[in-house]
Amino acid sequence: MDVTWSDEDIAFRDEVRAFLDAELTPELRSAGRLRTSVYTDHEASMQWQAVLHRRGWAAPAWPVEHGGCDWTLTQHYIFSRESVLAGAPALSPMGIRMVAHAIVAFGTPEQKAFFLPGILTGDVFFCQGYSEPESGSDLASLSMAAVDDGDDLVCTGSKIWTTHATEANWMFCLVRTSRTGKKQEGITFLLIDMTSPGIEVQPLVMASGEKVQAQVFFDGVRVPKKNVLGSIDDGWTVAKYLLVFERGGGAAAPALQVMVENLAEHAATVTGPSGAPMVDEPAFAAKLADVRARAKVLEILEYRALADMNAGRNAGAISSMLKILSTELSQHITELGVEAAGPRGRVYQPHATKPGGPIEDYTPPADGHVSGADWQAVAPLLYLNDRAGSIYAGSNEIQRNILAKAALGLPQF
Repeated sequence: MDVTWSDEDIAFRDEVRAFLDAELTPELRSAGRLRTSVYTDHEASMQWQAVLHRRGWAAPAWPVEHGGCDWTLTQHYIFSRESVLAGAPALSPMGIRMVAHAIVAFGTPEQKAFFLPGILTGDVFFCQGYSEPESGSDLASLSMAAVDDGDDLVCTGSKIWTTHATEANWMFCLVRTSRTGKKQEGITFLLIDMTSPGIEVQPLVMASGEKVQAQVFFDGVRVPKKNVLGSIDDGWTVAKYLLVFERGGGAAAPALQVMVENLAEHAATVTGPSGAPMVDEPAFAAKLADVRARAKVLEILEYRALADMNAGRNAGAISSMLKILSTELSQHITELGVEAAGPRGRVYQPHATKPGGPIEDYTPPADGHVSGADWQAVAPLLYLNDRAGSIYAGSNEIQRNILAKAALGLPQF
């Protein structure tokens, strides 16, 4: 694995920087800098996706023939890091980073022709229908029924914690088409038009006050069988493939490294318990050094995983390890952010941030006053939202069970 920066890589970095400087408006940078969760403001995210698509950079990890970029591992890393450094809004991962890869691998020619171009332009916007009220990390226990009826599957049940369900016009969904055999059998992977009759979306309020997620109810929703991805009753195969991209298919280290450096800069502007800048307080400085070192270790491990994937090797259990390391490191960084924010980090000031969804039942000050700096307003909301990191995409306890079986050969009980 060679990750040395060549002259071509340095030239590519300069090209990316020039592009970001030219295309990122102050409003877009603000949406990236003041985000309160892994999801940036939806409108800003879609605006930025349109800019990237015009340049051909909206989905760099896709195969070139479908609109991806013929970049080296180092160039992928450079693009990710420079985007975060510049404050670019993050794109919603459901389409570009997740289901698109499954469509490329398992889709029919007709499915690829319809969905992939639409995902790139944003005309097709996906949400994910996996978790149910009684099925979370134990995803194979899902029960939402899809009954065979001629050319259709008739879906009845509900999905929960569905991010961007109110904005999405399509959902990729796991449904139960058979109840015989093992629980992993009889699951089908469906692409569902969210405008279909019988679908009801009820937004959920997050701990930060935002409405980013929802519970989605299905009452006799008819889905054409042509929208099955893969084969009926074999959706678990598709889901396992997709989970590699959800849990560790992208690089998290660049964003976390930028978070650490931003934290250090912020901590230098506030006073610690001894009267010195917080960044110089021995206890805080030790914690900062720890997260900085962990971010570097994560970067190296992600390079190894990406090299394996580029060589055609399935990342497998490595994706579980990366999911654990990245989400727990992110949580630790946000904890330090609240610590650095001090008393002003305990004030609820969403008007000073760019949340990922609408916030109701909150009236901002008439004069727009913010107590402290904007990063101190962001810190508590980012902390609250980041608690979900060790739960979504399969809880970290489940990931440790996967590692115990796949990497250590331990039995499951």
